[in-house]
Amino acid sequence: MTIVRTQTPSGESIVIMPEAEFEQLAALAEDASDLQTLTTSQARLASSEDEMLSEADLDALRHAASPLAFWRGRREFSKAELAARSGLSVSALTAIEDGTQKTDVAIFRALADALGVDVEDLVPAAQVS
Repeated sequence: MTIVRTQTPSGESIVIMPEAEFEQLAALAEDASDLQTLTTSQARLASSEDEMLSEADLDALRHAASPLAFWRGRREFSKAELAARSGLSVSALTAIEDGTQKTDVAIFRALADALGVDVEDLVPAAQVS
């Protein structure tokens, strides 16, 4: 590996190397980052901090009235149970779930906490800006 070490006019140390060697180092760094992401994901799955959705689950999520409706069903909560756990009325929960009422992130956070999911898992695509 041919490397030239020098300094910029302001005194910052820099390295000059052939582009092919730089590209190889960049690829190795990306591989190391990908491996860390995989290791973290596997640990989160093993600890049940994250959960894996099957192809059937993904189809059900795509066809659900809303992400909230999917996750409520997946957790086997009735509307009354989820409303009570999140501090909402059943009518408010129903309106949020069927998309007739938009809501703010604080309510989505309460729902996410009750369902054990991330807030991002509940926000309908139409409400993402």
